[in-house]
Amino acid sequence: MNMPLGKNAIINTEFYSFINEEVLPLHSLDPAKFWSDLSELIHDLSPVNRQLLLTRSVYQTKIDQWHLANKGQAFNAQAYESFLREIGYIKDEGEDFTITTTNVDEEIATLAGPQLVVPVKNARFALNAANARWGSLYDALYGTDAIPQDGDLEPGNAYNKVRGNAVIAKAKEFLDEIFPLENASHKDVTEYVVYYNHLLAFTPGGTTSGLAKPCQFVALSGSRSKPDSVLLKNNGIHVEIQFDRGDDKDEAHIKDIVVESALSTIMDCEDSVAAVDSEDKIEVYRNWLGLMDGSLAATFMKEGEQQTRRMNADRTFTALDGEEYRLHGRSLLLIRNVGHLMDCDLMQDPEGNFVPEGIMDAVVTSLIGAIDLKKTCGTRNSRTGSIYIVKPKMHGPDEVAFTCELFSRVEQMLELPENTIKIGIMDEERRTTLNLKECIRAAKERVVFINTGFLDRTGDEIHTSMQAGAFLPKDKIKTQAWIQAYENRNVDIGLQCGLQGKAQIGKGMWAMPDEMAAMMKAKIAHPKAGANTAWVPSPTAATLHALHYHQVDVFAAQDAIKERSAANFTDLLTIPLLPANTTLSSSEIQNEVDNNIQGILGYVVRWVEAGVGCSKVPDIHDVGLMEDRATLRISSQLLANWLLHGICTKEQIDQSMLIMAAVVDQQNRGTAGYRPMAPDTESSQAFKAAQDLIFKGVAQPSGYTEPLLHAHRVLAKNNS
Repeated sequence: MNMPLGKNAIINTEFYSFINEEVLPLHSLDPAKFWSDLSELIHDLSPVNRQLLLTRSVYQTKIDQWHLANKGQAFNAQAYESFLREIGYIKDEGEDFTITTTNVDEEIATLAGPQLVVPVKNARFALNAANARWGSLYDALYGTDAIPQDGDLEPGNAYNKVRGNAVIAKAKEFLDEIFPLENASHKDVTEYVVYYNHLLAFTPGGTTSGLAKPCQFVALSGSRSKPDSVLLKNNGIHVEIQFDRGDDKDEAHIKDIVVESALSTIMDCEDSVAAVDSEDKIEVYRNWLGLMDGSLAATFMKEGEQQTRRMNADRTFTALDGEEYRLHGRSLLLIRNVGHLMDCDLMQDPEGNFVPEGIMDAVVTSLIGAIDLKKTCGTRNSRTGSIYIVKPKMHGPDEVAFTCELFSRVEQMLELPENTIKIGIMDEERRTTLNLKECIRAAKERVVFINTGFLDRTGDEIHTSMQAGAFLPKDKIKTQAWIQAYENRNVDIGLQCGLQGKAQIGKGMWAMPDEMAAMMKAKIAHPKAGANTAWVPSPTAATLHALHYHQVDVFAAQDAIKERSAANFTDLLTIPLLPANTTLSSSEIQNEVDNNIQGILGYVVRWVEAGVGCSKVPDIHDVGLMEDRATLRISSQLLANWLLHGICTKEQIDQSMLIMAAVVDQQNRGTAGYRPMAPDTESSQAFKAAQDLIFKGVAQPSGYTEPLLHAHRVLAKNNS
């Protein structure tokens, strides 16, 4: 239901009640003034938002025309760059500058560690992520393939002592590497005690050894002669060795090694969330409210028992001087708003237009985030008085400047100090990559985060250059020079603009949550590349990835990176097309078509039919991949591109979709509430959505998937 508001605006009654009854009572704001200010803000900024979207479309049309006019000619990067500068797509860079952001929490400014991204619409997932600040290394090793899972090491249903011993040995290898003893190995220790302000380790025969770096021991719990735990610190982050002297699994009576893991978490309203109407949006906002006021709880069944999960309290130890040593018990929470593209049905303006969803997100998530700033105790998020909003899918500095203007207006509405609302800039669209320095300049008083989102960035690369020719297969696109130039230049520009010590420079997601051995080999590249945070798909992955930040001093790596040569700008403009003299075999084409269609259907069927925005989706080889709208954007845009340029045919895609629908149905057998697509694909809303994403892909704004997904999800909800 809707009701009239001031200036002839119409508001959803459930949303109105939620704000008035659940949120505003936690503030000192006058409700009538809040709604009046909101109506005025929407009236002023909605036209600007829509003009920015029109500008995107104008640029895309000009780029399409340039490629069509140069069709059949060898690509000329210099001419292409000149054209993009002439039309204003690439801006001239101004003088050097340093960001001036202040009041930034240490998890963002001065610490380096993993970052989780989780759909805030799922309360249980949100709580798991918030509580993932600390994780059991023993559990992470025992439960994953970080230790081989075959032969005598197979986990099994009951505790496997052989595997347990391997876990203990692996964990102590980590201790020996990062917290070495002066003249012994942690593997040989039989007892740990605290003598004055030193951690002493006893080994067989009664010999003792201290830490090679005594300053790494910072606190304990329990008595000094028989501590319950000892707290170690390296590169600014902590590891706790916990003891149970009644446990004989370990000669030193270590019951666990607890690692400070997900330093920060992005609570996501965007790519991992399926929120298509007021009902969904209110659920998203209500969960964010529960995280900010500390009331969020999730009740669920586990192993036949009902459990309730809440937010963890802070952790306290005794420092070496006898004073309290308090550590944050939860991840620092950022909130990712939606981009500029979509509207939402929470409000309508006098002309009957729905309100830009990004504007509404900024207002409501800040209103709720401000509740945290009033706290003096309990489960606080920011200790420096900041609200952290990650803003995705901005195209260039004008859109960043608009977002900063929006945040400034919201601060005025909510009576917050200027620059309370900080911005995270997702470098995931081509126009932002090419103008990153100017994007940061537009937000230099607010920016706390830049991050390479290589999945969306690839999707935008395909769509922007749709008319340039046929693209390489998906796996080969990411091996091209432009990707490495993109990743390197993001760090280069971030350091040039003074983000070191003030803001995060982040890297993207590890997409295979079951492949932890591979992650441990590959993802250390992110801190080595100067990223003081990188995304992981689960709390377990956060605990394992945290080990990399002990092995690599990221800020020292950043200092070294400052001395390297800048990434080649021309590489950024080199489009990853199939070379003119390259012909793919029929089997290569079919495999690529099948692989992309299977991924599209596997993700879309859950999004449209069940409202699941992010989940582990089996690929064509039954390998579980974390899929969200960014991966969908790549697959659908690639197939749209291949159709446009005759690499494959509509009939070929139709046939593959029928086959892959049955494959996806089989992969989802036994899933409660699952609605099969085959054999009656004509009645499947998910199947129709997948068809539209491919066959209408060229016409989608920037190649985004949201408009079609939302439309089909609404139909599925109405018909359920």
